[in-house]
Amino acid sequence: MMGYSLAHSAMTAGYHTTYLPSYGAEMRGGTANCTIAVADEEIASPISSEPDYLVVMNMPSLYTFQNKLTPGGALFINSSIVDARPSRQDIEVFAVPCGKIAESLGDIRASNIVMMGAFIRKTSLVTLDTYLRSLETIMGSKKKKAMEINTKALAAGYELLKIS
Repeated sequence: MMGYSLAHSAMTAGYHTTYLPSYGAEMRGGTANCTIAVADEEIASPISSEPDYLVVMNMPSLYTFQNKLTPGGALFINSSIVDARPSRQDIEVFAVPCGKIAESLGDIRASNIVMMGAFIRKTSLVTLDTYLRSLETIMGSKKKKAMEINTKALAAGYELLKIS
């Protein structure tokens, strides 16, 4: 959902965008990751061998993907679950306690939206308003309670990295 909503908001903002999801063999609750390419011009390939940004929501993802990040790139870690830190010294690391913040807002499922707030703050890829409009489009107008929590979660993640 994080990847899809980011790709949707980047398209809404007028960027060329590709979204390439990858799901583990398990159905629900299995591993998932995605690659999103965002550019001002046409994108030749949706595959990125060295992304500029990496969002890690669990420990296996840190170990699997940290070395793919380009030198000088930014790594966003869900520090509520991932207690390890990358072995690399050539990247910028942002530890975001997504689960803790989402839980304080009343819904642990909003962890990914907390992370999106932090990601948007540091990357300025899209605006908060553009992201929220995209999220509402994706979720539909019948999920008002979920949108209320997601709006708070997005703002909390955004504000968390304001001071760093």
